[in-house]
Amino acid sequence: MKLTFTLLVSLVALAMTGCFASREARVESDYSYTGNFRRYRTYDFITGQGLAADTSRLGEVLREAIRTRMRVQGYRPARSRADLLVNFRVFEGDMRFRGYAQEDLTRWVTTGVVEDDETPKDERQGYKPVKLLLTEGTLLVTLIDNKTNRAVWNGYASGVTVPPGVQGEVVLKRSVRSIFDRYQIFTEGYLENNGQ
Repeated sequence: MKLTFTLLVSLVALAMTGCFASREARVESDYSYTGNFRRYRTYDFITGQGLAADTSRLGEVLREAIRTRMRVQGYRPARSRADLLVNFRVFEGDMRFRGYAQEDLTRWVTTGVVEDDETPKDERQGYKPVKLLLTEGTLLVTLIDNKTNRAVWNGYASGVTVPPGVQGEVVLKRSVRSIFDRYQIFTEGYLENNGQ
């Protein structure tokens, strides 16, 4: 009985530590006015050298957490010609980052205005840069329009402390969930088709 109680207390403490570590993170996002978010339906992860080729347990935890969120929002994985390419990176240490002061992405998407190279300069939204100091441990997720090869959305959580083992996996999953709470774009028709 004492062993069960000790195990239960340890699990609760572990879960609470994960909650606190995740809660401390500062979560922000910004987007490109060239992003045609209404047409994106499929995604794939960037592959290659370095972190994109991360085959560690934590790298796979990040990929699975991102896959889960993309699926929940109606996106399908595609091996060729995906609409969006997903890239992620974990930075150690403090870093200066340039973000942008923008209205909520969901609200902006409802306007239906997408800028391109042909948009006259006087009709462009214009970016209002904001200098941010991201603290020790930043998880950055970037969505890239595969057709234009431009980053269309960045979501980032700073102050993410990733302890070793299972607790680190929990922190990363919660951080991905918090980041994607800033990207509440569902594929066109997905909510109507799944509401039936």
